[in-house]
Amino acid sequence: MKKELPKVYEPQEVEARVYDTWEKAGCFKGHRDPKKKPFTIVMPPPNVTGQLHMGHAMDDSLQDMLIRYKRMQGYAALYLPGTDHAGIATQVKVEEELRNNEGLSRYDLGREKFLERVWDWKAKYGARIVAQQKKLGISADWERSRFTMDEGLSRAVRHVFVSLYKKDLIYKGSRIINWCPHCVTALSDAEVEYQDKPGYLWHMRYPLADGSGYLVVATTRPETMMGDTGVAVNPNDERYKHLVGKTCILPLMDREIPIVADEYVEMDFGTGCVKMTPAHDPNDFEVGLRHNLETIRVLDDSGVVNANGGKYEGMDRYEARKAVVADLEALGLMEKIEPYSHNVGTCYRCHSDVEPLISAQWFVRMEPLAKEALRVVNEGETKFVPDRFAKTYTNWMENVHDWCISRQLWWGHQIPAWYCADCGHVTVSETDPDCCEKCGSKHIERDPDVLDTWFSSALWPFSTLGWPDENSEDFKYFYPTDVLVTGYDIIFFWVARMIFSACEHTGKPPFHTVFIHGLIRDDKGRKMSKSLGNGIDPLEIADKYGADALRFNLVTGNSPGNDMRFFTERCEAMRNFANKIWNASRFLMMNLTIDRCELPERLELEDKWILSKLNRAVAEITENMDRYELGVAAQKIYDFIWDDYCDWYIELTKTRLQGEDEDSKVRAQQVLCWVLTEMLKLLHPFMPFITEEIWQALPHEGDFLMMQNWPVASDAMDFPAEEKAMELIMDAIRAIRGRRSEMNVPPSKKAHLTVATMERETFTLGVPFLKKLAYASQVEIVPFADAKADDAAVQAGQVSIVTHAAQLSIPLGELVDLEKERARVEKELKKQSAELDKLNTKLNNPGFVNKAPAQVVEAERERSVQLTELVAKLEAQLKGM
Repeated sequence: MKKELPKVYEPQEVEARVYDTWEKAGCFKGHRDPKKKPFTIVMPPPNVTGQLHMGHAMDDSLQDMLIRYKRMQGYAALYLPGTDHAGIATQVKVEEELRNNEGLSRYDLGREKFLERVWDWKAKYGARIVAQQKKLGISADWERSRFTMDEGLSRAVRHVFVSLYKKDLIYKGSRIINWCPHCVTALSDAEVEYQDKPGYLWHMRYPLADGSGYLVVATTRPETMMGDTGVAVNPNDERYKHLVGKTCILPLMDREIPIVADEYVEMDFGTGCVKMTPAHDPNDFEVGLRHNLETIRVLDDSGVVNANGGKYEGMDRYEARKAVVADLEALGLMEKIEPYSHNVGTCYRCHSDVEPLISAQWFVRMEPLAKEALRVVNEGETKFVPDRFAKTYTNWMENVHDWCISRQLWWGHQIPAWYCADCGHVTVSETDPDCCEKCGSKHIERDPDVLDTWFSSALWPFSTLGWPDENSEDFKYFYPTDVLVTGYDIIFFWVARMIFSACEHTGKPPFHTVFIHGLIRDDKGRKMSKSLGNGIDPLEIADKYGADALRFNLVTGNSPGNDMRFFTERCEAMRNFANKIWNASRFLMMNLTIDRCELPERLELEDKWILSKLNRAVAEITENMDRYELGVAAQKIYDFIWDDYCDWYIELTKTRLQGEDEDSKVRAQQVLCWVLTEMLKLLHPFMPFITEEIWQALPHEGDFLMMQNWPVASDAMDFPAEEKAMELIMDAIRAIRGRRSEMNVPPSKKAHLTVATMERETFTLGVPFLKKLAYASQVEIVPFADAKADDAAVQAGQVSIVTHAAQLSIPLGELVDLEKERARVEKELKKQSAELDKLNTKLNNPGFVNKAPAQVVEAERERSVQLTELVAKLEAQLKGM
């Protein structure tokens, strides 16, 4: 039974109620159905402590649009949600709370008690972002929601670690790693952001041990020089060949260090001598290995000089830098200091400068894993949309370094490795051992470090579906997944790692398509950030304008892979669009007497026109959706609803709806209702709430719009001849209304209309529309004259308007009071002629033309052309009068 719609659409009232109805009815559940093809999207898991920001809103909305579309197409759709434990981010939040509220550190509590606090935090705040996602209309299967540290995923993480360790693809070694002294943990290469920063290049003198002179070396980090264990030169450099094998003195430390020859050194860079600090530079580390140089670390985990730094022990790294430079200058060992801008690695989370340090860490051996991950992308098994991002991916994978996976944190997946105090053996196991697997000693201690957050995230597409149990029904049916929707900023962090992990552990790529979207920027094109204070809360926008308006704004501004600017004003425009649909639906319902939504057997010209337009829109929108051109699809739906249905078809049917012919009235209702229903289906993935609410009020079969079949284009709904005919009539109506508007003639002023045309039959069918929409009192169709009047002319007291199919004439006297109109035109002609004379005088003045900026002169010339045309038009009007 149909119901009435309220006069005003209130999204705040509708959205929560509609969502609750969907959820209670189980509309979001992903069901395994052997008769259906599966379609799976795994949600990129937001941080468990996070709040929904505009990037999440974009990401989640695009995914939801795809899943709703596929669900309506008849796929067994699964949208699998979840949250990420977010190691550093979560631990930092809880440590801050401890420090601020209780004056305690995690060490005061101890590991076990601290982790209890983190789990409490997760319980308190973990559901917050899920509630926010629901507010956006996200149709995920919440009952399947996963957490990267839940029991099943933890089992998968352990299984993978042990498996890779046994294959010698995970190892522990002392290597140069990226270290954040502020977060006090190692970082992978992908977690380091590089910034151009101004600094200095210090050129220092290192005296030769035999007293015969000195070498000049340069550095950007003098605070680590206490860890120098050699100076390298190129073996082909004639300037230094005689010094190779000799030694020099390390200033400030008075330690003899060798001079070695290595191809790494560029002869034409600086002096051609490079100081070697193997513990604090990755290149120096490699040179040090080749020449057996000592490795001396001089900074501790907090960036403070340790005991190896001599008198500088206890100084912060930047304090030590100043002291070292001052001492070198005092000793006359500073050759020169020059300004030097260089790329500095910073921590992606706290933005502190990263310190390259030698440290014993766990690594994943990447080269063997990268091969298959490269092949599946190069051979098209996994495609990037847009495909230019495949190059970004392959470039990174071809040059990938071993992945440092250990983190000096407590919150996360603790590394499943136990060290034996008696024999030194490392036991790596999926279950907690009670003794050393080699010697049987009970004196074993677990590695205190945890795994990089991205290690568990890399397993997300398959661990969430039951793997490593390959007989899991969900894994067998829903894996591999179909599409990953994500921003280009985490291709290295996450996408690449998921692909190589899936290829290694499941033998298949995790998805066939990676749909990349850009970042959301503010209206000035700046990245949204706390420091700029330009972040926009998507929930505030949804509260003010409705979630549908926010979603539609996000998608219509979206082009795959490109950043978009967010304009709040566009949300207002999208709310107006929602109101337009609402009001059109209310108009239909007020005129509705039918209780079934079906097309009539007999169709009028305007019916065939709208059905043909709809049919083409369905075909194009479906194609756009399949190509991930969601923004283009949304714009086409917008144009069809606003222009074709609301502004034209409803107006074209009003004569029938308000007429006496009951059969024609019912048929108009049937087409209006059927087209509106199909329109709502097309719009539903983008604006789910308002479409469901309107559909429920229309005559319908089934329980929910979101479970209806997606429209399919049909040859039976293609009416090219009728569509063309209707467009000819609409061209005439637009032209007449445009001319009347120019002449300020109100719609209430009706006038006789003569249509001279070769399309007599078409325009005869269009007479009712010309009367209603072109405000004609009478319409006369006559044969097309040989000579066309000029479009702007007024001939023999007639206003003449030409379209490509007809010459339209209206007696001027029926539109305006001739004497008043003549006086108005004369006054306007006098004003514009004077303006034109003044402008031409200015343009004929060489002083203006030669001195004014070129763009100003060009603009004035353009205005002169426009005024000349306007004066000619006014003169023609006067002549006609």
